[in-house]
Amino acid sequence: MIRILLLEDDLSLMNGLSFAFKKQGFETHIARTLREADALWTDGKYDLLVLDVSLPDGSGFTFCQKVRLTSKVPIIFLTASDEETSIIMGLDIGGDDYITKPFKLGVLISRINALLRRAGSFQMADTELQSNDIKVLLLQGQAFKKGKLLDLTAAEYKLLCFFMRNPNVVLTKEQILDKLWDCEENYIDSSALTVYMRRLRMKIEDDPGEPQMLLTVRGMGYKWNVTD
Repeated sequence: MIRILLLEDDLSLMNGLSFAFKKQGFETHIARTLREADALWTDGKYDLLVLDVSLPDGSGFTFCQKVRLTSKVPIIFLTASDEETSIIMGLDIGGDDYITKPFKLGVLISRINALLRRAGSFQMADTELQSNDIKVLLLQGQAFKKGKLLDLTAAEYKLLCFFMRNPNVVLTKEQILDKLWDCEENYIDSSALTVYMRRLRMKIEDDPGEPQMLLTVRGMGYKWNVTD
């Protein structure tokens, strides 16, 4: 059974989400504050987190940052703000998706299922990827550069795997977003992808300003350039 941790302080929304998740067959654990979420959280216990951003004792962003210290579990933010800066900040600290209030429950369920499919697909088939002094151990969910463990968010890890599975192939922004986030509803845009690319380059390139592995192909997209 899929287990979800829901961090939400609005009682009516919390009840509605809990009912919708139960209908989908999800086991839902509910926290209304950061303190309660901290008490419930254990790495490996949940398959997905749904986090409200504005909470009585802080922000869902804070909880996300704590989780990302040890886990790559998929995370969806619920936010009343549709400002680009807030959205990008949530993605930049390790969130996988966001949805702005008010929203339709069916849309949220669709995005949850999409994230769960993505998480599952990256654990299947190959067990190891390797090129350009980068090695990914898929079963462990870890990536290394020259033997040193890379500190990647879940989105950065997925992005790296996708590129390494498609060496020397120009991938359009649309292909990348569609593969990773089922973006037919355009809820993640190219500016968010740019943030992911910048952060990933900072972690894998010797000189992020002059990338040798993760190349931008002007007017077309991006390419994983295999040099070894």
